[in-house]
This record gives sequence, C-alpha cells and structure tokens, in this order.
Amino acid sequence: MSDKIDKRARSERFRQRLDQAMGTSGINQSALARMTGVDRSTISQLLKDKGARLPNAQVVGECASALGVSADWLLSLTDNPERAEDIVANALTLTEAPRALVDEQIFAWHQEAAGYKIRHVPAGLPDMLKTRELLSWEYSPHLGRTTEQAIGASEDRLNWMRDSSSDYEIALPMHEMASFARGEGYYSGLPDDTRLAQIAHMRQLSEQLYPRLRLYLFDARQLYSAPVTVFGPLLAVLYLGRNYLAFRDTTRVQGFTEHFDALVREATVTARSLPDYLDSLT
Repeated sequence: MSDKIDKRARSERFRQRLDQAMGTSGINQSALARMTGVDRSTISQLLKDKGARLPNAQVVGECASALGVSADWLLSLTDNPERAEDIVANALTLTEAPRALVDEQIFAWHQEAAGYKIRHVPAGLPDMLKTRELLSWEYSPHLGRTTEQAIGASEDRLNWMRDSSSDYEIALPMHEMASFARGEGYYSGLPDDTRLAQIAHMRQLSEQLYPRLRLYLFDARQLYSAPVTVFGPLLAVLYLGRNYLAFRDTTRVQGFTEHFDALVREATVTARSLPDYLDSLT
C-alpha cells in the first residue's frame, strides 16, 4: 500500500483484519490464544482496544502464522493477505506430465485461457494438427492396445481446441518439420504415406484456420526455445518431459511472452508463407 495512515487508523485496521481473519479461518479467541502462546485476555484486548498502540512484532507474527495470513496484511502494509511462501507456491507449480494425448491438466489450462491468445512451442509436431494415423503411430508404443481408445477419447478435446475462441500462435523449429518430411530421427520408420498425408493435413488446416491459428517456423541455430506454452496473461508452462513447470506470476509470464514473440518476429517461415513451404516438402 502506498497511502500513509496514522497510528490510530493502522491500529483500527489491525483489529478489523484480525477479526476478519479469525472469522475466515474459524478460529476463536481461545484457540488463537493457544496457538500463539498468549493469554485469551491478550487476544480479547487486541480486538477491543481502541487506542493507537499495536502489539509487538512477535505477537503480530504469531497471529499471522496461526491465521494463515501475512503479518504485512494485518498491519495494512499490503492489501494481499497471502503469505510470501503461499504467493511463491501459487506462482510456481510442478505437475506430472503423463505421456498422453491432451491430458487433463493441459486441457484444463486451455479451458481456463479460453478467449486469450495461446502461444505454443511444441516438443514435436503439435498434437492438435496431427492426423489420426500419425497419432496412432506415435502413441502406440506407450498406450498399446488402448491407443485407438485414447485417440477417440481425445478427439473431442482436440476439436474443442481447434474450434475454441482462442487465437493460437505456434512456433516450431524448422529442423523438426524437415526431419519429419524426410522421416529422420524421431520420425524414422514412419511410413511415407503417413508423412505425406500429415503434411497435406497441416497445409489444409493452416489455410482453413488462418488467421485464428498461425504456425511459424524458426531457425533454432539463431534462436532456441524449450517446449513452452503461454496461456494469455494467466500462466506460462514449460514442458520438462515427465513434468510441467507452471508460472503464474506476471513478470515471468510476460518474460515467456516476449521470448515467444521474438521467435515469431525472427521466423524464417511465416504463417502466410507456410502453405508454400509445406508444398516444397512433398
């Protein structure tokens, strides 16, 4: 808070916020006294004293800890009641990333960010642009006999993402697309007809969904990016393989946004020129 307040007003706000926090947490005076190691009469005095005096720092800290709020909030030094450790915990989370098509967590983030621009650097070709044949080839080693069931169950989610109110910008390294077209590296063993059908499918979608979906290819020798998705101003998620690392604090989300926008600005193949580039691969 930037506004200065006098001691009497600060003391009054302390009483109000202490009472508010006790009501929210369901902790009464007796319980708070036990949790803070002071007499019940001390808590009663804190709530009723109309003077300008504030309790000492230890009592304020113990009350804040017991009630799950920050001492700064009790003292009207901030309007955010969250403790610093809770703010950090909420701003940065590590969640499991199962080897699956559009898992529950990813889909929930897409739904949360509906209407915002979603910026995406995939680990490979983006799932939302893959043919059923490519999905089957890619996920069969992990899902076995349940592959077709998994693809079927995910189609609604993939279609929702394609048809959502969000704008999608996807930035993909050029070498990923080139390796796919040649059937090299990760895509070694992929049948030629599956590769050609996938390229044609991407070309069709890139024109059909443009400008709501824009796909760019960047030169990873000039600019590198780990797999990351930025869900509007809400959060940015790094893909680590077995886990997602999600950031919700404004500064880091803005940093990831600027990183992605640099990939788009420096793209070798723009969204407008992508169809011609895909034609050159076949």
